[in-house]
Amino acid sequence: MGTIETIRYAAVELQVQVARPPGRPTYVSRLVRTLRSFARWIDGLMDRGRSRLVLLEMTDDQLKDIGISRCDAHREGLRAFWD
Repeated sequence: MGTIETIRYAAVELQVQVARPPGRPTYVSRLVRTLRSFARWIDGLMDRGRSRLVLLEMTDDQLKDIGISRCDAHREGLRAFWD
């Protein structure tokens, strides 16, 4: 076994140990998955709020290009981000 193969083998062993520490309960992985899902949900809400604010900043020509009237853009722009 050459030096490169030994280093590669040691790195693979280290990755396996870091990826699955012994005795780690499964509820931790479920908690991490739930927190990630919650973060994605919050990110979606914030993205929706940002896009609604952008509607308020658009010119009449830009709104006409996407087929929205100024009144509709104003109504949508004033809605809450969670709505």
